[in-house]
Amino acid sequence: MDWKSQIDKSKLPKHVAVIMDGNGRWAKEHGMPRVFGHRSGVKAVRETAEAAAEIGVEYVTLYAFSTENWNRPKFEVDALMTLLVSTLRGEIRTLNKNNIRLEAIGDLKNLPSKCYKELTEAIEKTKQNTRMTLVLALNYSGRWEITNAVKQIAAEVKAGNIDEAEINNELVNKHLTTSNMPDPELLIRTSGESRVSNFLLWQIAYSELLFIDKYWPDFRKSDLNEAVATYQKRERRFGKTSDQLK
Repeated sequence: MDWKSQIDKSKLPKHVAVIMDGNGRWAKEHGMPRVFGHRSGVKAVRETAEAAAEIGVEYVTLYAFSTENWNRPKFEVDALMTLLVSTLRGEIRTLNKNNIRLEAIGDLKNLPSKCYKELTEAIEKTKQNTRMTLVLALNYSGRWEITNAVKQIAAEVKAGNIDEAEINNELVNKHLTTSNMPDPELLIRTSGESRVSNFLLWQIAYSELLFIDKYWPDFRKSDLNEAVATYQKRERRFGKTSDQLK
Protein backbone atom coordinates (compact mmCIF):
# COMPACT_ATOMS: atom_id res chain seq x y z
CA MET A 1 0.00 0.00 0.00
CA ASP A 2 1.07 3.56 -0.71
CA TRP A 3 0.94 4.79 2.89
CA LYS A 4 2.13 8.26 1.98
CA SER A 5 -1.09 8.86 0.02
CA GLN A 6 -3.12 7.86 3.08
CA ILE A 7 -1.65 10.64 5.24
CA ASP A 8 -3.78 13.67 6.04
CA LYS A 9 -1.35 16.59 5.91
CA SER A 10 -3.68 18.66 8.12
CA LYS A 11 -3.36 16.18 11.00
CA LEU A 12 0.37 15.54 11.05
CA PRO A 13 2.21 15.01 14.32
CA LYS A 14 4.59 17.92 14.77
CA HIS A 15 7.09 15.74 16.61
CA VAL A 16 7.87 12.05 16.11
CA ALA A 17 10.24 10.26 18.50
CA VAL A 18 11.92 6.97 17.61
CA ILE A 19 13.61 4.28 19.71
CA MET A 20 15.91 2.69 17.15
CA ASP A 21 16.06 -0.89 18.43
CA GLY A 22 17.15 -4.22 16.99
CA ASN A 23 20.53 -3.51 15.40
CA GLY A 24 22.28 -6.27 17.34
CA ARG A 25 19.65 -8.92 16.68
CA TRP A 26 19.51 -7.94 12.99
CA ALA A 27 23.27 -8.43 12.75
CA LYS A 28 23.10 -11.79 14.54
CA GLU A 29 20.45 -13.05 12.13
CA HIS A 30 22.77 -12.05 9.28
CA GLY A 31 25.70 -13.84 10.89
CA MET A 32 27.58 -10.61 11.52
CA PRO A 33 28.95 -8.79 14.62
CA ARG A 34 26.62 -6.38 16.44
CA VAL A 35 28.61 -3.41 15.15
CA PHE A 36 27.58 -4.36 11.61
CA GLY A 37 23.96 -3.83 12.67
CA HIS A 38 24.72 -0.36 13.97
CA ARG A 39 26.40 0.55 10.69
CA SER A 40 23.46 -0.78 8.73
CA GLY A 41 21.09 1.32 10.82
CA VAL A 42 22.51 4.54 9.37
CA LYS A 43 20.46 4.07 6.19
CA ALA A 44 17.31 3.81 8.30
CA VAL A 45 18.19 7.11 9.99
CA ARG A 46 18.60 8.79 6.62
CA GLU A 47 15.35 7.39 5.21
CA THR A 48 13.37 8.25 8.35
CA ALA A 49 14.59 11.84 8.37
CA GLU A 50 13.92 12.30 4.67
CA ALA A 51 10.46 10.70 4.87
CA ALA A 52 9.45 12.86 7.83
CA ALA A 53 10.65 16.02 6.07
CA GLU A 54 8.81 15.07 2.88
CA ILE A 55 5.42 14.82 4.58
CA GLY A 56 5.92 17.88 6.80
CA VAL A 57 6.84 16.62 10.27
CA GLU A 58 8.66 19.42 12.10
CA TYR A 59 10.76 17.44 14.61
CA VAL A 60 12.16 13.91 14.69
CA THR A 61 14.02 12.78 17.80
CA LEU A 62 16.11 9.61 17.58
CA TYR A 63 17.28 7.71 20.67
CA ALA A 64 20.86 7.21 19.53
CA PHE A 65 22.75 6.43 22.76
CA SER A 66 21.41 6.18 26.31
CA THR A 67 23.27 6.75 29.57
CA GLU A 68 22.78 3.01 30.19
CA ASN A 69 24.50 2.09 26.91
CA TRP A 70 27.88 2.81 28.53
CA ASN A 71 27.39 -0.55 30.28
CA ARG A 72 27.75 -2.43 27.00
CA PRO A 73 31.04 -4.14 26.09
CA LYS A 74 33.80 -1.55 25.61
CA PHE A 75 34.57 -2.56 22.03
CA GLU A 76 30.91 -2.01 21.07
CA VAL A 77 30.77 1.38 22.79
CA ASP A 78 34.02 2.43 21.10
CA ALA A 79 32.67 1.29 17.75
CA LEU A 80 29.44 3.22 18.30
CA MET A 81 31.34 6.41 19.12
CA THR A 82 33.53 5.99 16.03
CA LEU A 83 30.43 5.37 13.91
CA LEU A 84 28.81 8.48 15.35
CA VAL A 85 31.78 10.64 14.37
CA SER A 86 31.98 9.27 10.82
CA THR A 87 28.22 9.47 10.31
CA LEU A 88 27.96 13.07 11.49
CA ARG A 89 30.82 14.05 9.22
CA GLY A 90 29.32 12.24 6.25
CA GLU A 91 25.70 13.33 6.63
CA ILE A 92 26.14 17.11 6.83
CA ARG A 93 25.83 17.46 3.07
CA THR A 94 22.65 15.35 3.02
CA LEU A 95 21.15 17.35 5.89
CA ASN A 96 21.86 20.64 4.14
CA LYS A 97 20.56 19.30 0.83
CA ASN A 98 17.27 18.42 2.54
CA ASN A 99 17.19 21.68 4.55
CA ILE A 100 17.25 19.73 7.85
CA ARG A 101 18.68 21.25 11.01
CA LEU A 102 20.55 19.01 13.45
CA GLU A 103 20.21 19.36 17.22
CA ALA A 104 21.04 17.12 20.17
CA ILE A 105 19.82 16.49 23.71
CA GLY A 106 21.47 14.70 26.61
CA ASP A 107 24.57 15.00 28.76
CA LEU A 108 26.55 16.01 25.69
CA LYS A 109 29.66 17.42 27.34
CA ASN A 110 30.43 14.00 28.80
CA LEU A 111 30.64 12.43 25.36
CA PRO A 112 34.15 11.58 24.15
CA SER A 113 35.82 14.84 23.10
CA LYS A 114 36.07 13.88 19.42
CA CYS A 115 32.36 12.99 19.30
CA TYR A 116 31.39 16.22 21.02
CA LYS A 117 33.50 18.22 18.58
CA GLU A 118 31.97 16.57 15.51
CA LEU A 119 28.50 16.97 16.96
CA THR A 120 28.85 20.68 17.69
CA GLU A 121 30.34 21.28 14.24
CA ALA A 122 27.47 19.46 12.53
CA ILE A 123 24.94 21.45 14.57
CA GLU A 124 26.69 24.69 13.62
CA LYS A 125 26.85 23.81 9.91
CA THR A 126 23.12 23.02 9.71
CA LYS A 127 21.71 25.68 12.05
CA GLN A 128 20.29 27.80 9.21
CA ASN A 129 18.12 24.97 7.85
CA THR A 130 14.38 25.38 8.36
CA ARG A 131 12.49 22.46 6.83
CA MET A 132 12.75 20.08 9.79
CA THR A 133 14.79 19.55 12.95
CA LEU A 134 16.48 16.19 13.50
CA VAL A 135 17.30 15.70 17.18
CA LEU A 136 19.80 13.09 18.38
CA ALA A 137 19.38 11.92 21.97
CA LEU A 138 22.97 11.13 23.00
CA ASN A 139 24.16 10.11 26.45
CA TYR A 140 20.53 10.69 27.34
CA SER A 141 17.98 9.21 29.73
CA GLY A 142 14.61 10.50 30.89
CA ARG A 143 15.49 10.09 34.55
CA TRP A 144 18.77 11.97 34.07
CA GLU A 145 16.89 14.80 32.37
CA ILE A 146 14.19 15.08 35.05
CA THR A 147 16.77 14.90 37.86
CA ASN A 148 18.80 17.62 36.15
CA ALA A 149 15.71 19.82 35.86
CA VAL A 150 14.90 19.31 39.55
CA LYS A 151 18.44 20.34 40.52
CA GLN A 152 18.21 23.51 38.43
CA ILE A 153 14.84 24.47 39.90
CA ALA A 154 16.05 23.75 43.46
CA ALA A 155 19.06 26.00 42.88
CA GLU A 156 16.80 28.81 41.65
CA VAL A 157 14.52 28.46 44.67
CA LYS A 158 17.53 28.51 46.99
CA ALA A 159 18.87 31.64 45.27
CA GLY A 160 15.51 33.34 45.67
CA ASN A 161 14.93 33.66 41.94
CA ILE A 162 11.64 31.74 42.07
CA ASP A 163 9.18 30.87 44.82
CA GLU A 164 8.28 27.27 45.59
CA ALA A 165 4.64 28.08 44.81
CA GLU A 166 5.63 28.95 41.23
CA ILE A 167 6.76 25.40 40.43
CA ASN A 168 4.36 23.88 37.92
CA ASN A 169 4.39 21.83 34.71
CA GLU A 170 5.37 24.83 32.60
CA LEU A 171 8.35 25.62 34.81
CA VAL A 172 9.57 22.02 34.67
CA ASN A 173 9.19 22.07 30.87
CA LYS A 174 11.43 25.13 30.69
CA HIS A 175 14.24 23.21 32.43
CA LEU A 176 14.10 20.15 30.18
CA THR A 177 16.47 19.66 27.25
CA THR A 178 13.43 19.68 24.93
CA SER A 179 12.16 23.08 26.12
CA ASN A 180 12.41 24.52 22.59
CA MET A 181 10.24 21.88 20.91
CA PRO A 182 6.74 20.39 21.27
CA ASP A 183 6.21 17.08 23.06
CA PRO A 184 6.17 14.11 20.66
CA GLU A 185 2.67 13.11 19.61
CA LEU A 186 3.98 9.77 18.30
CA LEU A 187 6.63 7.45 19.72
CA ILE A 188 7.81 4.58 17.53
CA ARG A 189 9.90 1.66 18.74
CA THR A 190 11.25 -0.95 16.35
CA SER A 191 12.25 -4.60 16.99
CA GLY A 192 9.03 -5.76 18.66
CA GLU A 193 9.96 -4.73 22.22
CA SER A 194 7.13 -2.98 24.07
CA ARG A 195 8.80 -0.57 26.48
CA VAL A 196 10.02 3.02 26.47
CA SER A 197 13.49 2.38 27.95
CA ASN A 198 13.92 5.63 29.88
CA PHE A 199 13.27 7.81 26.82
CA LEU A 200 11.53 11.19 27.08
CA LEU A 201 9.63 10.06 30.19
CA TRP A 202 8.11 13.47 30.92
CA GLN A 203 7.40 14.37 27.31
CA ILE A 204 5.56 11.17 26.25
CA ALA A 205 2.83 11.47 28.90
CA TYR A 206 0.20 11.66 26.14
CA SER A 207 2.12 10.33 23.15
CA GLU A 208 0.67 7.61 20.98
CA LEU A 209 2.95 4.56 21.25
CA LEU A 210 3.58 2.34 18.26
CA PHE A 211 5.66 -0.84 18.58
CA ILE A 212 6.87 -2.32 15.30
CA ASP A 213 8.23 -5.85 14.85
CA LYS A 214 10.75 -4.85 12.19
CA TYR A 215 14.39 -4.37 13.25
CA TRP A 216 15.77 -0.86 12.87
CA PRO A 217 18.16 -1.55 9.94
CA ASP A 218 15.13 -2.66 7.89
CA PHE A 219 13.06 0.47 8.68
CA ARG A 220 12.31 2.49 5.54
CA LYS A 221 10.35 5.53 4.38
CA SER A 222 7.21 3.45 3.87
CA ASP A 223 7.38 2.32 7.51
CA LEU A 224 7.49 5.90 8.76
CA ASN A 225 4.58 6.81 6.50
CA GLU A 226 2.60 3.80 7.73
CA ALA A 227 3.31 4.77 11.34
CA VAL A 228 2.02 8.31 10.77
CA ALA A 229 -1.07 7.01 8.94
CA THR A 230 -1.74 4.63 11.85
CA TYR A 231 -1.30 7.47 14.34
CA GLN A 232 -3.91 9.52 12.49
CA LYS A 233 -6.52 6.78 12.94
CA ARG A 234 -6.23 6.89 16.73
CA GLU A 235 -8.47 8.96 18.97
CA ARG A 236 -6.48 11.25 21.24
CA ARG A 237 -8.67 12.08 24.27
CA PHE A 238 -6.25 13.61 26.82
CA GLY A 239 -8.41 12.40 29.70
CA LYS A 240 -11.71 13.34 28.07
CA THR A 241 -14.42 10.99 26.77
CA SER A 242 -15.10 10.33 23.09
CA ASP A 243 -18.42 12.15 23.39
CA GLN A 244 -16.68 15.26 24.68
CA LEU A 245 -14.41 15.32 21.66
CA LYS A 246 -17.40 15.12 19.34
